[in-house]
Amino acid sequence: MSARKTHLDTLAISTLVFCCLLWGLNQVAAKAAMPEVPALWQAALRSVLGTLLVGAWAAWRGVPIFVRDATWRGGLLAGALFGAEFLCIFIGLQYTTASRMVVFIYISPFVVALGMPFIARSERLSRLQMIGLLIAFAGVAWAFEEGFHAPAAGPHQLFGDALGVVAGVLWGATTLAIRATKLSSAAAEKTLLYQLAVSGVILLAAALMTGTKLPAALSPLAWSAMGFQIVVVTAFSYVLWFWLIGHYPATRLASFTLLTPVFGLVLGALLLGEAITARLVVALLAVATGIVLVNRRP
Repeated sequence: MSARKTHLDTLAISTLVFCCLLWGLNQVAAKAAMPEVPALWQAALRSVLGTLLVGAWAAWRGVPIFVRDATWRGGLLAGALFGAEFLCIFIGLQYTTASRMVVFIYISPFVVALGMPFIARSERLSRLQMIGLLIAFAGVAWAFEEGFHAPAAGPHQLFGDALGVVAGVLWGATTLAIRATKLSSAAAEKTLLYQLAVSGVILLAAALMTGTKLPAALSPLAWSAMGFQIVVVTAFSYVLWFWLIGHYPATRLASFTLLTPVFGLVLGALLLGEAITARLVVALLAVATGIVLVNRRP
């Protein structure tokens, strides 16, 4: 493995923006498949089938997966955190609105920013960088602010909101677990396989426990949406993401993830006919400003 870089270069930034674009499009694909494939089943199928695809890709490339390299403890931890995160998201969505859930999930970069100095002191953010992170998060919150003034999702909305906060903490904790364990020096494919395999077991068990069943047949739209989520997002973009974590500062990488929900809104407007408002434009500018401040060189 090459030496870890201290700043994001052009390759890292372009790869990150591309990943955030794919993850934003994933939100649209999940919405498109939702009428036919329940959310928890979507998550379970992504992990289970993604495990098979990434395993085949690793075997084809000759990536050593089953060698003894002391990564299993970190792998099990990261996989359990990953699976628990999605459980919190999909259970929480039954009690709160999607817009509120998005805002709570994206406290993740703050978890990474607060935790990384205990793992690598060189990744401590300056005061200006923390302000940039706050500006970027404020942009996301502003984009989804209508959801906080909408009628209450139900009597248990606070429970759903709390699960969103827990999901955001778990997402950040997953990144920290990767950096703090032997996974930080493992191949990206192996890191991803740990998460997909462990979370696949957790999510599949949860989907079966709900008692909901998959339909006998899916429409071409649902097949396309699920194929995109499994092949492009899970088996491709996540490999890129874990490669980035292994080579670049996690705190700066995490700040870019705040682009994902904004991309989701933009792509939802373009592909699903949802409105593009001035609020969305302001939010995108705020997120971009925050990311620039977080990643500026001293």
